[in-house]
Amino acid sequence: MPASRRGSGAVTLPTGQTLAFHTRTQDEEDLPHATKKTMADHLRKYESLFTLTPQRMRMIVDAFKDTLEAGLEKHGNTVPMIPTYVFGWPTGNETGEYLAVDLGGTNLRVCLVTLQGAGKFEITQSKYRLTEEQKQEDGQKLFDFCAECLKTFIDQHVGEEPGMINLKPGAKLPLGFTFSYPCSQDRIDHGELIRWTKGFGNPNTEGHDVAEMFRKSLQKYDVPADFISLTCDTTGTLIASHYVNPKTKIGCIFGTGCNAAYMEKVVDIPKIKHLGIAQDAEVAINCEYGAFDSFEHEHLPRTKYDQVVDETSNKPGEQAYEKLISGRYLGEIMRLVICELIDEGVLFLGQETYKLEKAYAFDTAFLSLMESDPTDELLMIIGIFTHFFAVETTLAERQFFRALAKLIGRRAARLSACGIAAIVSKMGYLEEGCSVGADGSLYNKYPGFADRIHEGLVDVFGDKGRNIVTYHAEDGSGVGSAVIAAMTKDRKEKGLYVNV
Repeated sequence: MPASRRGSGAVTLPTGQTLAFHTRTQDEEDLPHATKKTMADHLRKYESLFTLTPQRMRMIVDAFKDTLEAGLEKHGNTVPMIPTYVFGWPTGNETGEYLAVDLGGTNLRVCLVTLQGAGKFEITQSKYRLTEEQKQEDGQKLFDFCAECLKTFIDQHVGEEPGMINLKPGAKLPLGFTFSYPCSQDRIDHGELIRWTKGFGNPNTEGHDVAEMFRKSLQKYDVPADFISLTCDTTGTLIASHYVNPKTKIGCIFGTGCNAAYMEKVVDIPKIKHLGIAQDAEVAINCEYGAFDSFEHEHLPRTKYDQVVDETSNKPGEQAYEKLISGRYLGEIMRLVICELIDEGVLFLGQETYKLEKAYAFDTAFLSLMESDPTDELLMIIGIFTHFFAVETTLAERQFFRALAKLIGRRAARLSACGIAAIVSKMGYLEEGCSVGADGSLYNKYPGFADRIHEGLVDVFGDKGRNIVTYHAEDGSGVGSAVIAAMTKDRKEKGLYVNV
């Protein structure tokens, strides 16, 4: 009788690829699974790849700070450090009715904001899901969709019935537009799109004034809105958070993208010196620092999985920092590690794994669920792999998956701390301390993300890092946009900065 071929293994092909194999007979029903020791050995390898030491973090912060300063010196830098033409902090006493439209990475949000003064507000909003097709169609069609949704929203909330906003015939509501993609601005009601991010790729938009495109759509649909200001969600987060909590000095977003904004002295922004703005004025800077270390890749600790994410993205080489920490990519990083272990014959031998082999099939929300699974048997992880990927797992494998999710999530939070630390260091906020208004799905929903940022800040600065406190920001793209529109309207009425 010939020797049985039963068993599992892997061979390396002449091409360098690994071919996993598994042979069984008709009598065997049990699938082969990795042992606890095998998974522990692999976990050690990934711990060394994804762990960020305090020393490495401090090196990243130093390079980050230099990059921020270079962006203020001249135009055209990778991290553009965009002056937003939002001058100074809100007083907290801004009042009135404002519309806010937010074109986010996943949804279009339309809001009616009533600013009540004393840092108080009321907001009514509707959300409209953006399809993948809408993110790739002609740019003007995208803005037509925004105008149509705004028109529908106004029709629902403006009228003479009780509880509705009463608008006189011919009157218009002031509108703040939140457009969270890198734009170059030379005044607050104008913005030329530098490049799309967050998976958008609408043609005929990059290099165009998106404010003008939106105005054109507003006119087309006869929307009673007066376009006042164009800002990004991060600047809105900074201003809204300060409106409610005046200790706030930095606004951050950690969601499908990542970014930060802070208030800079005009005297320290050489690239806008020619505009003749008062040197003692302050202007909010939209860092767009998701692009830190793009193209050169000199400072960030990229693994081979991060390189694959970058090379297969719609913008290879760009947004290097964002690709390590944003919610858009963390699930994909984990999926690539799992696929490598499948190819090496470690995981899921004898099982159909095609569902796992589809790019971006592994959502970042799965990492959140894995980390927060409260059961001894890790039942939530069983659910994820059986329901979404039709594969069976052992407890040892599930414990490995949870530990891997933790490594990837922790690295993202610690890298996020580096960006905050760079601004704190540059502006000298460490001694007196400051609040950081943070928003976005990762910050709000990923378990332990905020605690890991704080832990990272202490690793960078020592005990003084505790002076920097992040908190859940006020609604930047709704309330922040309305406050900025109110500040801008007030300045225009007073004849301030009209030419800027």
